[in-house]
Amino acid sequence: MSKSQIITGLDIGSDTIKILSARENPKTEELEVVFFERMDSFGVQKGRVGNPKEVAEKVSQILDKFPKSSSRIEQVFVNVNGSKIQLVPNRGLISVSPANQKVCQEDIDRILEETQNISLPSNREVFDIFPKTWILDGEAELKKPLGLQGVRLELEAFLLSIFALDIENIIEAVGEAGLEVESVLPSPLAASNAVLDRRQKELGVAVLDIGACTSGLTVYEEGNLMDLAVFPVGSANITNDIAIGLKTEIDIAERIKREFSSCAETKKTGKRKIEIGAKAISVNIKGSRSNLQAKEEIKKDYLNFSQKQVKKIIEARVDEIFELAQKELKKIGRQELLPAGIVLTGGGVKLPGIVDVSKKVLKLPSRIGYARGFVGLEKDCSLATVCGLIIESKKGDFPKNHFFSGVKSHGIWRKVKNILKPFVP
Repeated sequence: MSKSQIITGLDIGSDTIKILSARENPKTEELEVVFFERMDSFGVQKGRVGNPKEVAEKVSQILDKFPKSSSRIEQVFVNVNGSKIQLVPNRGLISVSPANQKVCQEDIDRILEETQNISLPSNREVFDIFPKTWILDGEAELKKPLGLQGVRLELEAFLLSIFALDIENIIEAVGEAGLEVESVLPSPLAASNAVLDRRQKELGVAVLDIGACTSGLTVYEEGNLMDLAVFPVGSANITNDIAIGLKTEIDIAERIKREFSSCAETKKTGKRKIEIGAKAISVNIKGSRSNLQAKEEIKKDYLNFSQKQVKKIIEARVDEIFELAQKELKKIGRQELLPAGIVLTGGGVKLPGIVDVSKKVLKLPSRIGYARGFVGLEKDCSLATVCGLIIESKKGDFPKNHFFSGVKSHGIWRKVKNILKPFVP
């Protein structure tokens, strides 16, 4: 990242779309925020872009708020999400080039390409590769085989498989907003890189990113990605449960979740009252009605509930999310076996007492994770993904593959169409 270059991350979520622009301070190496804005999301279902045009409209509205004094945003690093993201194990094998019988970069490139040869359904693509174990002449657990002498090189790796249409829809949405996609990164990986450090990844750690409609789990050990899974459940499910359980509107249920919900034990289990649109109703009450009728109508606009009742509703759904994470950890043999514990992040972990639930269900050290290294940004766990996109761009570790071969031309063509639009009959 150059001294003056502004890097922009675009987090397209089911509930909220966020755009964050920052530049690196060359003296402190901290990321100074130039612009940040969020807006309610439309056109996204379960983390996946379903209607690119609706997403593009929201992105354009956010871009209109970008300060005129700053350089216009043209390229973005964007996330991809949804339960269609899968991690598939595979193995590659090659013979080392006989020139000097030492592993060279060409050998590394060949085996990486060989390992990605896997049969997948026609609508899925290998998005990226994550080396797990290098093996040279039967000697395993090598970190870097480059330059070592040997004959037979093997690689055990994980292939990240993604539904091709998801990427195409993201590229279309961003292009419709007049931007170019610099690269794409799965949300769980972006969030992990925002809240973890190298030591945690070496020791063994998991990150659970609870969003509105999905929850992403990533697991690291010895510095390598060991597992990635996305569950189709999130904090919006808690809101829906409250709406059904208390027989109220979804907006009121969301308010109850934000203001009164807790996973923690509390002695305050008495009745609470929450006002529902009383102002609008009082305007409609006319002189023809008696005071008694008015009082009765206003009374209907108050919802009585107990803290204990709400706690019971949300506890069932929160337990489900952690049980899904526990099942995934058990599948890879890391149940209760991560020294650095689990880091919770995402907007869904703002519920009081959720760390205690995590400890109880997962039996691991647990804490809330926030993005680090940003100046001028609020401390908010829901910003982990958008911050992680910028952090990853700084590291230069974004996957480079054929998905992006036509992205820049797509963005240029979009600009040309916008220029010609007034002249089209």
